[in-house]
Amino acid sequence: MNKLRALIVEDEAPARDLIKAFLKDHNQIELIGECDNGFDAVKTINDQKPDLVFLDIQMPKLTGFEMIELLDEIPEIIFTTAFDQYAIKAFELNAVDYIMKPFSKQRFAEAVEKVSERLKQKKSEPKAENFARKMKEEVRELERLFVKTGSKIDVIPVTEIARIEAQDDYVYIITAKGKFLKKETMNYLEKALPENTFVRVHRSHIVNINNIQKIEKYGKDSSVVILKDGSSVQVSKSRIKELKNQLGF
Repeated sequence: MNKLRALIVEDEAPARDLIKAFLKDHNQIELIGECDNGFDAVKTINDQKPDLVFLDIQMPKLTGFEMIELLDEIPEIIFTTAFDQYAIKAFELNAVDYIMKPFSKQRFAEAVEKVSERLKQKKSEPKAENFARKMKEEVRELERLFVKTGSKIDVIPVTEIARIEAQDDYVYIITAKGKFLKKETMNYLEKALPENTFVRVHRSHIVNINNIQKIEKYGKDSSVVILKDGSSVQVSKSRIKELKNQLGF
């Protein structure tokens, strides 16, 4: 039987050392590396495609949940954390197990055994699709978006977004720093972005109301918003009233 290739993603060295010590009792697992932050982990997982990841949730800059969203393929995951409020979400995202720090050698062994059982059963639903679906079901108010271009990851605070434009199965996120392409739906972003700041003015456009300079008539029944950068976005007839209400007109 081939060994399971595992990666540790944990920002604290003592926690990484504990996992490595416990892994010595599990000859069926080969440790291929460790990462102390989510950004390095995304690149390592996408490049090396481990079978199993021991993943901390609370890490600086990029949480474990945010990191998963950027993966091309999602391996089996055992979440490790000192905070129990994430347990339900971890299991909803189809994690193999969720172990609370400080965990015992026995509890660690139980989690590893669950990995073996999971792989024997080989669930038919693709984990990447399952994760994406669960994330969409749990719509929450976004504070930032992550865009992966090759091995580069850009973190975009929603406050820096001027507008969003639909592009087939993707969206363009337009900021003062540039234009970023992300695989996402307009419907999800409309629900997840702060409703007091963003408004969908057209099926293909969402704008940050803080970047609107003025609204102008465009033809007999149409309008456009002029943004502070000089660009213009068409407003659909069905959404002009909602936009004016949000702007206090």
